[in-house]
Amino acid sequence: MGLTKTEIFTAEQNRIADLAKAFAHPARVAILQLLAQKKACVCGDIVDELPLAQATVSQHLKELKRIGIIQGSIDPPRVCYCIDESIWEEARQLFGQVFDSVIVEKSCC
Repeated sequence: MGLTKTEIFTAEQNRIADLAKAFAHPARVAILQLLAQKKACVCGDIVDELPLAQATVSQHLKELKRIGIIQGSIDPPRVCYCIDESIWEEARQLFGQVFDSVIVEKSCC
């Protein structure tokens, strides 16, 4: 298996790719939509709201937290999650720049 060679890309390109991972699975999209809809920290309700096993939800929450797009606070026995507004804004701006920088002309395909 080959290396990803992320070092040959800019820090911004690597960050955009990392943030895109937050939206690369429908379960993570559903989690983000749920958190955005609630507009507050959500504790334990995520599993009740989605048709996924606890372990699956936990794995996706772990990835979203690693990316930084959500925050989690531990208040045993509960862990509460919410969207990190600054990272959400960073993602919105970076994705906007990517989409705005590419002009798609009518192609032959």
